[in-house]
Amino acid sequence: MAKRAKSTIPQYRRRRKGSFLGRLLGWILKLIAAFLLISVLWVLAYRIINPPITFNMLGDMIAGRGAARDWLPITKIDRDMVRTSIAAEDGKFCQHHGFDWDAIQDAAKRNASGGRIRGGSTISQQTAKNAFLWNGGGYPRKAAEAWFTFLIEHLWGKQRIMEVHLNLAETGIGTYGVNAGSERYFGHDASAMTGIEAARIAAVFPLPKERGAIAPKGFTRRYGNTIAARIGVVARDGLDACVYKGITPPAKKAPPKVAAKPRPLPGADYETANPPPPPAQTTEPQAPEPSETAPANEVSAPAAPQSEPAENSIQPTSNAG
Repeated sequence: MAKRAKSTIPQYRRRRKGSFLGRLLGWILKLIAAFLLISVLWVLAYRIINPPITFNMLGDMIAGRGAARDWLPITKIDRDMVRTSIAAEDGKFCQHHGFDWDAIQDAAKRNASGGRIRGGSTISQQTAKNAFLWNGGGYPRKAAEAWFTFLIEHLWGKQRIMEVHLNLAETGIGTYGVNAGSERYFGHDASAMTGIEAARIAAVFPLPKERGAIAPKGFTRRYGNTIAARIGVVARDGLDACVYKGITPPAKKAPPKVAAKPRPLPGADYETANPPPPPAQTTEPQAPEPSETAPANEVSAPAAPQSEPAENSIQPTSNAG
């Protein structure tokens, strides 16, 4: 019987066959490491580069709805728009580090009791989702959202988070950012807005494809008026101070008088005096459901007579998204 020839390959260079589970684990670890590295570089890039496009925009473009956006720096966006966003979505924006655990626990309790599902997302979480991820996706997407929220809180800071949020949030069908939303609804940019205009756009944020700011009715109108009443509370308590740290806040300007109609944008047929119902409905509801209330993490206003919302002492909480 002939002897097998001795291999000339050194022992340390010989390929060793491991088990299938071992190789699978190795590939998983490599994928995780690659994801972490790419995500950090991605977030660092968006710290100085405005996101050119997002997954949500791509979805609207593929569906034929288009994706209109007109970027406006935080130094030019009307301060009332920043304040209404904080009042409506995340009263603790300048206090938390990306997650409002009280709001998350409150949302979990409400959802466990049944009825209308509410979230506990902060502005930071919404920004992470809008810039790097997509709507839906369940727990895997939420896990990725938490990671990106951690990154932008530590690599961007509050000022950049608010700027990206106000330029990427959906403000209508095929419309992204408060500037494009203001041009669409009111015929002028977001550098000069009334409190009511800013509040109505903030009221559209939770359901941008089902709510309109031109002729809002029912809950959307009442919610917008409530948000507008909280602008003074946010200003008085300095709840937006972190957004303007190190920069000069924009001076308050009166919006221009619009002689012509707002330029048409994708989906403009939806925002009419009598908008069609969402696809899931057959008739437009005449009154809000009893369970429909303001989002969980909005700034809370004290009880007051129904004729005039109060602007006195409040305890800001964080928003549901």
